[in-house]
Amino acid sequence: MWKRKKVSVVFPCYNEEKNIKKAIEEFFSSGFVDEIIAVDNNSKDNSAKEIKKTKAKYVNERRQGYGNALIRGLAEATGDFIIMAEPDNSFLGKDVQKLLVYADDFEVVFGTRTSKSLIWSRAKMEGFLRYGNTAVAKLLEYLHNGPCLTDVGCTMKLIKRESYEKIAHKLNIGDSRFSPHFMIVCIRSRLKCVEIPVNYRERIGESKITSNFWKSFKLGMRMILMIIKSRLERV
Repeated sequence: MWKRKKVSVVFPCYNEEKNIKKAIEEFFSSGFVDEIIAVDNNSKDNSAKEIKKTKAKYVNERRQGYGNALIRGLAEATGDFIIMAEPDNSFLGKDVQKLLVYADDFEVVFGTRTSKSLIWSRAKMEGFLRYGNTAVAKLLEYLHNGPCLTDVGCTMKLIKRESYEKIAHKLNIGDSRFSPHFMIVCIRSRLKCVEIPVNYRERIGESKITSNFWKSFKLGMRMILMIIKSRLERV
C-alpha cells in the first residue's frame, strides 16, 4: 500500500526458474507491494512451478514476446499504481518506494539503469550498452519532446491506473521494443512523465534480449527505426 492505495508489480517471465521465487519474495518484503502478477511467457523450465510456490498471481501468456507479457500483466493488474520490473535479480525490491515517491507528482515514472553510481559489480551495463541506451534515449527525448531520458531498455517503470487506462488501447508492440514504445505512447499522450535512477544488479541467468553484442546492436537499430517512424505518425 502507498498512502492507502494498492500497489501492483508485473513480472514478465521466460525461463526464470533460478530467481523468480526470490524476486517475488523480495518485492513483497518491500512493505509496499500488495499484488504481484507473474506472467509466464511459455517458459520451458520450472518457472511456473516456482511462481506457484508464492502468493503471486500466475498468468500464462501464450503470445510470445517481452512486450506481450507486459501488456498482459498490465491488463491483469488491479492496483492503483502499477510497476513493471524484471524477476532476474536485476532490480531491487526496495526501489519500489523510490518510484512511488515520484508518483506523488507524476503520472508515469521511468527507471534508468545508466547512472554509474547505481550500477552494481558485474551488472550487464558495460560501455556499449550504457552509452547505446543513453544515445537512443536522447533520440527519443528530442524527437518526441519528452523529459530528460537516458535509458530506453529499463523495464522498471510505474504508471498510475487512471493513466494506464487512457493509453492501454495504444500499447500494441509485443516484442523487445516494448519499453521505448511504452515511453513514446506515454509522452505523446501528454502524460506527466519523469525518469529517475534505479539500482541495477547482476542478472541471474542469461539475458534473452541482450546476451551478446550483435543481439544488442540489432535491437538498438530496430528501436531507432521505431522511434523515427513513430514521430511521423499521428498522436
